[in-house]
Amino acid sequence: MRNNSRVSVALALVSWLAICFLVAAVGASASLRAENFYAQLVRPDWAPPGAVFGPVWSALYTMMAVAAWLVWQRRELPLAKIGLAVFLVQLTLNALWSWLFFGWRQGALSFLDIAVLWALIVVTLVCFWRIRPVAGLLLVPYLVWVTFASALNFQIWQLNPATLGNSAMNICSTWPSPNEEMELTIESVTAFAWVKGAPLLLAAHPRY
Repeated sequence: MRNNSRVSVALALVSWLAICFLVAAVGASASLRAENFYAQLVRPDWAPPGAVFGPVWSALYTMMAVAAWLVWQRRELPLAKIGLAVFLVQLTLNALWSWLFFGWRQGALSFLDIAVLWALIVVTLVCFWRIRPVAGLLLVPYLVWVTFASALNFQIWQLNPATLGNSAMNICSTWPSPNEEMELTIESVTAFAWVKGAPLLLAAHPRY
């Protein structure tokens, strides 16, 4: 029985490693030409060379898998189930980011994705820490790296609007002002009243 238990635990570790590196492969499939694309982008001075990302992510995926495996061994705990579920969701966003940034070149969506990813990593880390502190510690480098990557994502997006879509400033400039919103509200309500066959005098009360 003890030997069977050891085998199952070892197989579980292999499974978590396989899951994490499968996610890595999905992301990598979107960034086959990422090094050339990354080199052509306007980048801040503190941006690392493209060759750094591969080794860093390999180490991070390994630590993530070990952390999940440690928590999996306490899977009977409700918090462990929640933590592992959030872990799998953040892995999905992790893979999606590569497609948004490198594959589809969507600066705004990739930044939104990595912002949500960051929040989910924090939740996962807290859950893992409460179950097994070592598992939480193993996710700290991942959180630090994604924090850095979030800032880099935002800066590169702002510096390359032609390649990655409108910058944050341009997006904000397209939003209607409060006065424009009020005018649109009045026009919409008036048009609706006329369509219904009732040319009513309506008092518009916009909400802010």
